[in-house]
Amino acid sequence: MTRRVAVVTGGIGGLGTAICRALARDGRRVVAADLDGHPGRVARFEEEVEGLDIHFMPLDVADFDACGAFVAGVHTRFGSLDVIVNNAGITRDSTLRKMANEQWQELLDVNLSSAFNLCRHAVGGMVERGFGRVVNISSVSGQTGNFGQTNYAAAKAGLHGFTMSLARETASKGITVNSVSPGYIETPMTQAMPDAARERTQQQIPVGRLGQPQDIARTVAFLAADDAGYITGANIPVNGGLYMGF
Repeated sequence: MTRRVAVVTGGIGGLGTAICRALARDGRRVVAADLDGHPGRVARFEEEVEGLDIHFMPLDVADFDACGAFVAGVHTRFGSLDVIVNNAGITRDSTLRKMANEQWQELLDVNLSSAFNLCRHAVGGMVERGFGRVVNISSVSGQTGNFGQTNYAAAKAGLHGFTMSLARETASKGITVNSVSPGYIETPMTQAMPDAARERTQQQIPVGRLGQPQDIARTVAFLAADDAGYITGANIPVNGGLYMGF
């Protein structure tokens, strides 16, 4: 059987790289989509994933037309696009009273509009082939809110609204659309937190530790599997018990 082709946006980085690896080990041919402004960063990524069926392709996910050209390029190079993991994200933290319009708009363009930009161009092909998996990386902040993150929380909550609606539109076509909501994960962003803040955060997590990128990657790989076809429109929290609900 021809290998399924998976695209991971924000594919270079702690979480993105872990997701790329997990999908490749599950037999997917993986395309890591990310900005290419730092060639050294791309070279380090390619060294890290050497030996796996993982390929880098540059993409600005905030650019609708660039996403269209990217999807066409994936189809030309690999023959299909079967799995999308919308993982690209940035932070522009500030209290609302101090937040500039640019901080709001830049974040929504990358964290929310990017899912539309890519899915709008890719879902038609999935419908034609009768198979697709879309996994959107949301956040516990989208469920609880977070001080200084009105933009981030709004985008992540909106991402799950997008998930549920697209799931309803495509469920009968062999396509599933789900969200994963990480809690605090061991990434460069959390490593940059002051020690005291990091310790306070860890004390609030019932399992007593920060998550690892692999904790998220395993969940994504499960939702992206061929035999996960009866789960759609769901949000899977992976947060160590930081936020519980049903």
